[in-house]
This record gives sequence, C-alpha cells and structure tokens, in this order.
Amino acid sequence: MTNDALQSYLRDHIPLSQAMQVEVMTVDADALTLQAPLAPNINHRDTVFGGSASALAILSAWSLVHTKLKAEGLTARLVIQSNTVHYDQPIASAFQSTAVLADPDNWSRFLALFNRKGKARITVAATLTENGQAAGRFEGRFVALRMDDAGGQPSA
Repeated sequence: MTNDALQSYLRDHIPLSQAMQVEVMTVDADALTLQAPLAPNINHRDTVFGGSASALAILSAWSLVHTKLKAEGLTARLVIQSNTVHYDQPIASAFQSTAVLADPDNWSRFLALFNRKGKARITVAATLTENGQAAGRFEGRFVALRMDDAGGQPSA
C-alpha cells in the first residue's frame, strides 16, 4: 500500500486522523511512520495532549497490521484489544509514531492462525518521537477477524 493510499484510507475511514492532521510518512514491510503537527493536538501546557500521542501510536500500529494484511491479499476487521503507553517526555512540536511488530517472527504464525481459524492476534510496538528523539513507547495487541463475503461482518 502506498503512502497516498493509506493517507486516503485513514482520512475516509478514521475521521480522527483528519482532525489530528495525521500524515503518512513511510510505509514498508517492516515499519510504518505517521506524523502529526502540534497545533490540533495541543494541550493547556503547549505540548501534545496525551490522548493525541496515544491515538497516533494506535493509528500507526493499526496501520502497520492493516497494510501487512493487504500485502498478503487479506481483508480483516482489525481492532485493538489492549495497549499501554509510556510518556517519557513532553512533546512540544510535530511528532511521529513508528510502528513495528513486537516480534517479527510471529507474523507467519499470525497469518497461519488467521487463515485457519479466521481470527488471530498480534502485538505491535511503536516509538513516539519528536525531532528524532524518543518521547514515548507504545505496545498494543490487535485482533484480526476474517470478514464474510456478504455483509462485511466478522465471520469468527
């Protein structure tokens, strides 16, 4: 999936991404980076609102799994099951979130389970950065559910 295709998908299907002015920076097989400016994500202390930082991390992690599934020719309802975010320092300008699989070796197992059972879980890690410096850490567990052919509902 190209940067532009993902950008359009996020804007069309996840309105929060548009309100946050999220931009797709890089998409490849192993990592995905999103960026957002400070202005629409600012808090009362002139730094990034924690909810915006968390949302960008979730969006980058979700987008990574979404694009990897698309690359495999698979369609799934992808939802977050759980997550943790650690805020290591305040962010006072544009910020990024780069997502990677927490354990890349689990991808083949995830695909096999998804193809066999129609449901699988995978953990994604993301690093929040500002000007190339780490500012926070995210880890989230995502569930992919196979979509049925008729109504777009999960089949599992």
